[in-house]
Amino acid sequence: MIQDPTTLFRANIAALTPYSTARDEYEGSLGVFLDANENPNENGYNRYPDPRQTELKKKLSKIKGIAPEHIFTGNGSDEAIDLCYRVFCTPSVDNVVAIAPSYGMYTVAAAINDVEVREVLLNEDFSLPVDRLLAAADAHTKLIFICSPNNPTANSFDRTEIVRLIESFDGIVVLDEAYIDFAEQKGFIGDLDKYPNLIVLQTLSKAWGMAGLRFGLALADKRIISMFNRVKYPYNINVAATRLVGELLECDIESQVEEIKHERTRLMEFAQTLKCIKEIYPSDANFVLVRTDNADALYNALLEDGIIVRNRTRMPLCEGCVRITIGTHTENTKLIESLEKYDAQWQQK
Repeated sequence: MIQDPTTLFRANIAALTPYSTARDEYEGSLGVFLDANENPNENGYNRYPDPRQTELKKKLSKIKGIAPEHIFTGNGSDEAIDLCYRVFCTPSVDNVVAIAPSYGMYTVAAAINDVEVREVLLNEDFSLPVDRLLAAADAHTKLIFICSPNNPTANSFDRTEIVRLIESFDGIVVLDEAYIDFAEQKGFIGDLDKYPNLIVLQTLSKAWGMAGLRFGLALADKRIISMFNRVKYPYNINVAATRLVGELLECDIESQVEEIKHERTRLMEFAQTLKCIKEIYPSDANFVLVRTDNADALYNALLEDGIIVRNRTRMPLCEGCVRITIGTHTENTKLIESLEKYDAQWQQK
């Protein structure tokens, strides 16, 4: 495990002189803004946003229990994923290791940045193959991507195995915790001081209900966060999103999370009664993965009833699998009725 993540920065990125605004360079109270060529007529949006999202990070700091200098705020988690490549990986030289099946943006961002991805299949039970992940790495492997709870398999990986990976890898482990609010296992934010080579990704799109605002987080050693802030575009979070996110962070999401977990159990218990479902996988997320004899047929049948799910049958280890997001009680009831109808038709064939 590396102790100084700055040794992994790309040379040109480490030497980068970032774009700087006059407001970045000044600490104190300002009243007259004549620095940024803005329209001076106030309409609520005529001024550029705070490039550092200072007040928002103070709120997030209290919620997450971590100092603001350990928090990067981005335009969705995808911005943070892209920055991992841009900060650490030299195009056409370095590579990353990632689990499969998992979130597709890891490989898309790699392709955009011209970085090789070495995918390592999960074990047959969807557990984490730590030894094979480490064996896939070489001197040019800068990042290992892990999603826990994983998408689309819905399971959390064993905490001791994640620790073993972090402590054994001489690069950066990027741990995507987008679904951690729905899991019983605690996340790794509280361990960042112990692991300077760990980046934790989180999002406000899932449990916090802000998918439409596109707001993601990277939490890491302050040296990594400082570099992310140097490389990002100056005004990556707009004024409207900043205000709305600040307001919505005042909401208590606990009851909604518990309701989603309750509905998750309800759907999984119902699915166990269906003959067309071969397996229902344990879930620590706000979705469930089920295996059926014919994922295409089930997907199309639900679509005919106006219900769209995600057909994952073409992903590795997921043949015959459909991923179903947990909706409202009413939506889930409609889904259950559609599944019951499909199951009756399937048994007649």
